Amino acid sequence: MKRNFMDRVIDSIEWLAAIFVGLVAADIFISVVLRKVFNTSIPDSYDFGRLLLGILIFWGIAATSYRGTHITVDLVWSSVGPRMKRAIDIFATLVLMFVVTVQTAMLFDKVRGTWNDNVLTYDLNIPTWPFFAIAWAGDVCAVVLIGIRTWRLIFQPELLSSKPETQANE
Repeated sequence: MKRNFMDRVIDSIEWLAAIFVGLVAADIFISVVLRKVFNTSIPDSYDFGRLLLGILIFWGIAATSYRGTHITVDLVWSSVGPRMKRAIDIFATLVLMFVVTVQTAMLFDKVRGTWNDNVLTYDLNIPTWPFFAIAWAGDVCAVVLIGIRTWRLIFQPELLSSKPETQANE
């Protein structure tokens, strides 16, 4: 099956989110091993862990935004017909896009603030704004994916599948 540009963008964002999960897990594992076995620690490991966790959260939002695999309450949705379900999905996705877009604008303010204030890590004095910028990029990707999801809900609903593996096998 030939994948179009939007599908490649979606896959790339999901892979980046997975890489950040791996980085956070590696940071935690290495920190624990160094502390328990060698009685030492990575300089700024607390700051790195905190900043990487922030990045992971925003890229995780991006990864779940398109697939709709996040936690949902669908009591009303499950009791209506297909046309109303689609209308609810479109409305909910538009509300999500609005909320995440506002969140993205506020997070950009945080990136700019850490840049202007020259906020540094404790031990190594590394600027923290690049970590915030990477988290902000994840939020931007979430807006892009929600936009793609909205487009597909309205104009190409057949491209959305509740099971990602079904879509890949078609």
